[in-house]
Amino acid sequence: MEPVVVLALVAAIVVVFLVASSVRIVPQARRYNVERFGRYRRTLQPGLNLLLPVADRINTKLDVREQVYSSDPRPVITEDNLVVNIDTVLYYQITDPRAAAYEVADYLQAIDQLTVTTLRNVIGSMDLEETLTSREEINSRLRAVLDDATGKWGIRVNRVEIKAIDPPHTIKEAMEKQMRAERDKRAAILHAEGERQAKILTAEGTKQKDILEAQGTQQAMILRADGEAKAVELVFQAVHRNNADAKILAYKYLETLPHLANSDNNTFWVIPGELTEAIRTVTTAFGDQSTAGAPAGSPSPAQPEEAATAGPGDTSYDSRTPELGAGSTASLDAAAAADEAGRQAAAAVSDAKAEAEAAKSPQTPRRGQTSGGS
Repeated sequence: MEPVVVLALVAAIVVVFLVASSVRIVPQARRYNVERFGRYRRTLQPGLNLLLPVADRINTKLDVREQVYSSDPRPVITEDNLVVNIDTVLYYQITDPRAAAYEVADYLQAIDQLTVTTLRNVIGSMDLEETLTSREEINSRLRAVLDDATGKWGIRVNRVEIKAIDPPHTIKEAMEKQMRAERDKRAAILHAEGERQAKILTAEGTKQKDILEAQGTQQAMILRADGEAKAVELVFQAVHRNNADAKILAYKYLETLPHLANSDNNTFWVIPGELTEAIRTVTTAFGDQSTAGAPAGSPSPAQPEEAATAGPGDTSYDSRTPELGAGSTASLDAAAAADEAGRQAAAAVSDAKAEAEAAKSPQTPRRGQTSGGS
């Protein structure tokens, strides 16, 4: 091969190499720092860029998007001398690629150490309880310190968050016991409040029930009394309208007596003193009717003279009239005495009716009349 051809090939290769080394394409959200003979020259922007071959070279390639950095847990002492492990999450963004490359050797390590020292300063002025409840305050103070320190490094700290605060194991157990006690206390209070409300509602319900029952009983008694009053008024009007005499009233009086002892609550029943007078009135009434209805010359009913001439205060009776002896009623209880009085009253009325019928039929022999004559 001729030397000219060889030289041409070498020259072509050198030209291609120089052209390739002078052209740089920078992606979006990337920044390249260019040095010329070891000195910072400029920062390449996204797109096509031309460099001076051999003289220019790219030193650092930086990503200007927002990035997340999570640090390892670091021990921090609180104001009450308790050691807690705190790890943080840092959101930052490179705003000046030249400062980030030339103002600090390793900006991530510098940010991590600055975060630890700031945390120790902030947490050291708080106790454990305040540390656990003041995360927002800690985050804002961390962000203010880091943003001020990293500004000259070409980095902007957008947000700092405390990811976890881990107290010692013994403190965790004590806190769990405290929280359990607080929960038990709240549960006991709520249970007591529930029982109190239940008792109050039960008492109010019982009160309303008693009031309604009393009102119902009152209304029932009023209506019952009104009904009885109207019934008595109607009976009274009927009696006066029909002009009932004393005989009918005495008969109705005797009919009412057996009903006085029908109630189960009656344990003592007193026979009224007017009972004998009522029996005498009925007997005399039917006896008068029999005498008035008998023909002239017929024998009069067999009736003792004492009964015909007895006065209002006399209590003697015909042998046919049942007597309420003291000895017979003394051995009976209240209900038996009432039944006995009713039976005696009914027997007296039956005898009086029988005499009246006998007086109307003279040919029928009456009870108590001898077979031989008047």
